[in-house]
Amino acid sequence: MIFSKLFSYFGQNLAMDLGTANTLMYTPRGGIVLNEPSVVALDSRDGKVLAVGKEAKEFLGRTPQRIMAIRPLKDGVIADFEVTNAMVTYFIKKVIKGFSLVKPTMVICVPTGITQVEKRAVIESGLQSGAREVKLVEEPMAAAIGAGMEIEEPIGNLVVDIGGGTTEVAVISLSAVAYSESVRVAGDEMNDAIQRFVQDEYQLLIGENTAEKIKMAIGSAYPMPEPATYRVVGKRIIDGSPQAIEVSDDQVREAIKEPVRVIVQAVRQAMEKTPPDLISDISENGILLAGGGALLKGLDQLITNEIKVQVKIDDEPLTTVLRGTGKTVAQPERYSYVFIN
Repeated sequence: MIFSKLFSYFGQNLAMDLGTANTLMYTPRGGIVLNEPSVVALDSRDGKVLAVGKEAKEFLGRTPQRIMAIRPLKDGVIADFEVTNAMVTYFIKKVIKGFSLVKPTMVICVPTGITQVEKRAVIESGLQSGAREVKLVEEPMAAAIGAGMEIEEPIGNLVVDIGGGTTEVAVISLSAVAYSESVRVAGDEMNDAIQRFVQDEYQLLIGENTAEKIKMAIGSAYPMPEPATYRVVGKRIIDGSPQAIEVSDDQVREAIKEPVRVIVQAVRQAMEKTPPDLISDISENGILLAGGGALLKGLDQLITNEIKVQVKIDDEPLTTVLRGTGKTVAQPERYSYVFIN
């Protein structure tokens, strides 16, 4: 225990939310020290890293032939090991500046449906990026800790964490996951659906960043009090010329209806498979929404109407998981039971 405290003092231990859309980092002394897109720009000729994070995201859809802007994580797990390793190494160096006597211990949150092979890939990426030790915690458990839930008590809590690549639904009681459902449908699927809609409806091509801006501006899961529109400039399929259109919130809601339905169905399935006593607790405590997808307008109202249980959104849903992961770094003895490796 004395040695672990010394390591914590001399080596800057880290919590990481290695997400499909964004990577966030936390240190006990600095709090949230990094929040950047999980994007890397590479020179296709020699594989050299040209940009990482915010700068690289601006390259998406705008790169010349010799530059590739890629997202090395897909559906919440590593799709390109080498590029993920380069990205994590870059972020660690950015966060831990200067000389460190001891390599950091890292706690990384992962989807509940992660396979053993995917677990090993995450651990190996952390070790190769400069960590001394890598521990894993499931995202819904981290979200529950971050939201301040009483996870040690014999009380059922239902957490829905909607990220870029996955939606994690879990019932937590007595410091353990009583039931979990991980579906690889989340924010990215909504962006794809908006791109397909604009292409089919208007014969226009739009980029991933544009689709995300549309979703954030007027995307909704439930009819909005006042109608809204968003001006979009795309490339005509027929002749490649630019064209501006106005899309409405009704159109976007219809476009993303299917991924939203999958998310609601995952919550319904969790309720169906949860023991009656825990259902009683959930009915009383409500459902917690976390992750970037929790910001989709009206999603809480839609789930409340469909599931008949009150839904509450965490105060800072984008950082709920990271804050919980950070607590496990700051208090490793208290939260030792939540690590899955």
